[in-house]
Amino acid sequence: MGNSLPVIGLAGYSNSGKTTLLEKLITELKRRGYRVGVIKHTHHHVELDQPGKDTWRHARAGAEVVVLATPSGVSLARSYESDPGPEAVISMMDGVDLIIIEGYKRGKWPKIEVYRHVVSERPAIPREELLAVVSDVPLDSEAPCFTLDDVAGVANLIERVILKTGG
Repeated sequence: MGNSLPVIGLAGYSNSGKTTLLEKLITELKRRGYRVGVIKHTHHHVELDQPGKDTWRHARAGAEVVVLATPSGVSLARSYESDPGPEAVISMMDGVDLIIIEGYKRGKWPKIEVYRHVVSERPAIPREELLAVVSDVPLDSEAPCFTLDDVAGVANLIERVILKTGG
C-alpha cells in the first residue's frame, strides 16, 4: 500500500460489537504505550461537521479541504467526488504506531473479525485474510479465536504479529 505504518482491520457485520471491542482495544494499546490511529468507514452519508458552524459553511461553499485548528487538536474534512478508499485516508495519518480500520471489509491488510452468532450465520471475512476472530461462540477457525472479553489476548497478538514487539 506504500505506507510503512502497520494497518489492521476490524471487520464484521453491523451490530456485531466492532465499536465496543475497538474502544476497549484502543484503551489497552494506549495503556501499553502505543499511539493508535483509527479509521471508521461507513457506507452512509454522515455530516463531518456541525450544521451552521463556520467550518461547515466553508465546506458547503465549496472548499475542498477545511481544517478546524484548536489549542487541543485539529480536525480535517476533505471533499471527494466518490469514496477515496482506505489508501488515501491512511496516507493522511501520521504520528501513530498502528492504524486500525473499522469497516472496509475488503483490503489487503490482516483483519480481526468480530463475530456474534445472533447477528449472522457465518463469519464475513475469508480465512486467508484473518489475523484472528473475536466471537461469542467457539468457532472452527484456523485463525486464533478470542472471547469478546479477552481484549488483552487480542492486544498481545497484535503486538506479537503486527507490531513485532514480542508482547
